Amino acid sequence: QVQLVESGGGLVQAGGSLRLSCAASGRTFSGYAMGWFRQAPGKEREFVATINWSGDSTDYADSVKGRFTISRDNSKNLVYLQMNSLKPEDTAVYYCGVGQSGFVQVRITRHVGFWGQGTQVTVSS
Repeated sequence: QVQLVESGGGLVQAGGSLRLSCAASGRTFSGYAMGWFRQAPGKEREFVATINWSGDSTDYADSVKGRFTISRDNSKNLVYLQMNSLKPEDTAVYYCGVGQSGFVQVRITRHVGFWGQGTQVTVSS
């Protein structure tokens, strides 16, 4: 059974940092693009960051560029999201997703094949 499990969320003050992890089990995702998305209360799930299968190509939403870094360790089936200089507007549930076959990166929710259950990130002002 395919499973994605996010961890590392929590409560942090503005300006602080968190590192999210996404652990994949049940199959290997080393050949697939991965992405991080987030959903704030009352809002649609939005793209945050994506990484290609080998880890040498990344892309970010304008709102997080220069503050967030996505990376992956295919040997461990792990994807990370390092979040620095956090702002209250970064507060949301963060989800990792595996891109569907054929996508080099994944920026759109309908291109995600599997989702994790999400981890809450709360940034206080």
